[in-house]
Amino acid sequence: MSHPSIKYYSRFIYFFILTFMTTSCLSQTQQSKESDDLRIKMVENQIVARGVKDERVIKAMKKIERHLFVPPGYQSQAYNDYPLPIGDGQTISQPYIVALMTEMLKPEETDKVLEIGTGSGYQAAILAEICDSVYTIEIFESLGKQARQLLTALGYKNIQVKIGDGYQGWPEYAPFDGIIATCASTHIPEAIENQLAEGGRLVIPVGERNNQVLKLFVKKNNKLRLMDTVPVRFVPMINEEGDSY
Repeated sequence: MSHPSIKYYSRFIYFFILTFMTTSCLSQTQQSKESDDLRIKMVENQIVARGVKDERVIKAMKKIERHLFVPPGYQSQAYNDYPLPIGDGQTISQPYIVALMTEMLKPEETDKVLEIGTGSGYQAAILAEICDSVYTIEIFESLGKQARQLLTALGYKNIQVKIGDGYQGWPEYAPFDGIIATCASTHIPEAIENQLAEGGRLVIPVGERNNQVLKLFVKKNNKLRLMDTVPVRFVPMINEEGDSY
């Protein structure tokens, strides 16, 4: 015969576990809703209000959970209107800049896009929601591995991450319908220009650290034609020795 106190203790443990699990689920649901609300406000107040009109870009920005791409200590700031550090002296770009560059690139559903500077993987995820495939290169091994792990965990099968020097591009998969650089160079890398398909678009910040311009080029008759410019400030494009291009 079971002792009454044992039955009582068992029931107490059962209800304690049930209460804990219910509270935990409710807390996670509340946190998820809060981040969803912040993300919608981010898109409306920081992106749409500044003139981004491409519905595909807006949809992707509303969907991708930016807080997953920043270190835990900065997740409460993930939907604010500024870049955040992600390690190795690198940053995740301001949400508006991510949306603006994506809109400037005008990726299509069938496009193959090259990204120079994977960083956290956030820009790659946005692109992957819109185009067919994304090839992204990161010079910092730790960041590249973290981004690859996160993007895989999120279920992206159309993103390939490479650890290496983005200045050299990714010739094995060229030509690319679009190329986007999330780090600044003082000039247009020859390899990048050569790997852009005819009619393709290149979005890249160009200039010294304190004097950069985001430039949009379209390749016509095998030459890059400047179409638009926007003042910006990005981390520099560097080689494996840490020297800036």
